[in-house]
This record gives sequence, structure tokens and C-alpha cells, in this order.
Amino acid sequence: MSKILLIEDDVSFCKLLEKFLVKKSFLVMTAFTAEDAKIKINNEEFDLIITDLRLPNYDGIELMTEFKKSHPTIPVVLMTGYSDVNTAVKAIKKGASDYISKPFNPEEVLLVISSALQTPIENTPKSVIPKNKKNNVLSGNKFVSGISPASKKLAEYIQLVSPTNMSVLIIGESGTGKEVIAKSIHQKSSRKDNNFIAVDCGAIPKELAASEFFGHVKGSFTGAIGDKIGYFQAANGGTIFLDEIGNLSYENQIQLLRALQERKIKPVGSNKEIDVDIRIITATNEDLREAVKNGDFREDLYHRINEFSIHSPSLIDREEDLMIFSDFFLVKANQELNKEVIGFSPEVVTIFQNYRWPGNLRELQNSIKRATLLSQGDFIEKTALPVEFFQNSDKETNDFSLSENEKEAILDALKQTKNNKSEAARLLKINRKTLYNKLKLYDID
Repeated sequence: MSKILLIEDDVSFCKLLEKFLVKKSFLVMTAFTAEDAKIKINNEEFDLIITDLRLPNYDGIELMTEFKKSHPTIPVVLMTGYSDVNTAVKAIKKGASDYISKPFNPEEVLLVISSALQTPIENTPKSVIPKNKKNNVLSGNKFVSGISPASKKLAEYIQLVSPTNMSVLIIGESGTGKEVIAKSIHQKSSRKDNNFIAVDCGAIPKELAASEFFGHVKGSFTGAIGDKIGYFQAANGGTIFLDEIGNLSYENQIQLLRALQERKIKPVGSNKEIDVDIRIITATNEDLREAVKNGDFREDLYHRINEFSIHSPSLIDREEDLMIFSDFFLVKANQELNKEVIGFSPEVVTIFQNYRWPGNLRELQNSIKRATLLSQGDFIEKTALPVEFFQNSDKETNDFSLSENEKEAILDALKQTKNNKSEAARLLKINRKTLYNKLKLYDID
């Protein structure tokens, strides 16, 4: 089974091509940057390299030349959306096995790969996705690290705070995966072998909060027909995660503050105090500082739970990660629904990239699971998406429309970001693919 290194900075296109090649029984490793590709080529053995001609801060032909010097026996295929005869001739003269231009069809890809590997296409095994390929994606920790600046900062903070016992406050919009972040911190901590208890504070009536948190003894109130262990005691030695902590009543906040200060709890109806050793992680989608100013949240409790704060970025702030998460959720949906959908059609990818995702990762996961169930072919098509995806699709990409000043706006954004195209696209509120199309349209290098 041939092993391919696929180098492509367009994450959505890269994932789509990866899925296709895997289904055709190739082993595929992906790299989104030249730096990542260099690391992988030195640590792994490959039968073929497929690289985009234009990479962030790197030239594909230059990268190919370096690979041919260090690994002369590995064939290299270049692909580009900026195809011309001169570039093709230059690439082949410098050692490229072949050259294909985007967009290309699946048959063309297979023919080029077959030629580069000198393997007849008819000998290619039938479509098989190795069992371990499916399982590896979801095994172990389900925290998915992205490649966007926001995701890298998030991963850095998780790595820093996890080994400590500091109380962590996770702040972010609904659906951004705050509980997943909390679990990741727990799993990277010395408490990982003990319980992780997640509590939705918004679902607990204030009259029952003390009982839920600290437990109660039989007969302590009407309905207490037996002793009950509370969340704090259940999390002893481990981590307790209090989601939407801003929903706690003022009285419950006082009870919680005492437990955190004393590290002791007293079950309702009991005179006996119980020592607890727990780490507390909390989360909110509210501005707790504003709640403190308004007298709705205790300032001393806010400082107690906020020894270290982490921002859980919205999906719109993690543009580069969109198709990475999409791919992860598709694999998960395939497993749960016993389906074998390969990926997303180019039209669906464009729709995803132009959508605002108000429900963030939760909405993305639910949408992909629904679409996977409805899909009958190898790819998720536009018809499988819910109606809300098309309500704002008239705007080209985040309200960036053609105007007489568009070229000047692009040049100004590139100047401000020192020619960092990802940052420029974010500044212009468009996705990177649209920016590249505009650069080509206006002949901007």
C-alpha cells in the first residue's frame, strides 16, 4: 500500500483529496505548511509527494527541489490553481514527475499518481479504509487541535495550566466546546486517574443546589428518602467542572465560595464536615465582570474561580480549522451511523466557509451528523444541508463585495499584516481562498 505525503494549505481541499485517496487504498499524511512537511519527510518514509505550487511563505518548486536533493528517489507531483505552460515546463525540468492543475477530476488524479508510482491503475486494490484509520481519529482524548492562531493559543494555555492545581475559568460562546477544554485540562493533569464531574449549573433549581453540590442525609428534607453523595464528594481527588456558573443564585454562590475556601463540605442535614481535595474548572458565556459590577455575582467568588482564564474561541475565529473539525465530526458520524461518507462536495465546502455558525462547534457537529444520515453517495451534497445554511448565502463571503476600492483594500491589508495572507483575509473578513482568487484577479503577487 503506497504512502503519500500531501502538502496543501487549503485545509478543506486537502481533507477532501485525503479522503478520496484513502478510499482508493493509499496511506496519506497531510501537511498544511512547508515547515510541517519537512518534519514529516524526515521522520517518515513516503512513496510519493504531492505538493501545492503556492504555499504560505514558500514556493512549491523550491520545496520540491529541496526534497529531490534529500530524497531523490521519491517522485513529486505538483498541483496548482495558477496553471500555465511555462510553470509546468519549469517544474518538470527541475525534477517533478508530473504536474496537474486545479480543479481536477478524480480520474486525472489517479492517472497521475499511477504514472508517478509506475503502478498500473487496474492493479489498485478496491476501496478499503483500514480499520485503524477510522479508530485512530477518535481514540483517546477527543480534543482536536486546530492550526489557526486562536487554536494554537488555546492549546498553549491548556498545556501550561493543566499540570497545576489552579482554578480555571473558561469563557466563550455557547457551543464552542468549553466542556471539551475542561476535560482536556483534566486528562493532562496529575488528577487524570480520578473522576471528572461535569455539572450544568443552569439546570439546577436553587432550592436543590446545596443538596446536588454537597449531598444530603436521609430525612433532611421532604423527599430525602436516603443519603446522597453530592458532586463535590464524587469528584474528590479529581476535577469538578461547573458549566454556566453565572446562573447560580447569590445564596448558592456563598455556599460554593465557602466550600472552595475551606475545602470542606457539609451535606444538608448533617453536622459532619467532609474534607475534599478537588480542582475546580468553571465556564460561562456571560461577562462575569459586568455581573460583579451589577451585584449579580460575588466578586470574591469571581477571583476564587479565576486564577487562570482561557478564552474558548468561536468557530468564526477559527476559520482555518473549519474543515479539520468537519472531517473529525464526519468520521464520528460515520462510526455512529455505520456510514462510509468520504467527505464534502466543493459546493458544500464553500457553503460551510461562508456560513456564520452561530451555534459554533455544536451546530457544526449536528449539521454534519444530519447530513451524513441523509447522504446516499460518497460525498455530502448541498441537498443534505438544513435550510438555515441558505438564508444568508447571497453575500459573497462575509459581506466582502466587489467595489472600485477593493484592490486598494487588499493591498492595504497585506501591508498592515506584512504580507501575511491569513491575517489579511481575517482583517478583510473573507476566507483565504477568496483572497487568493482576488490576488489572481488583480494580479497581485
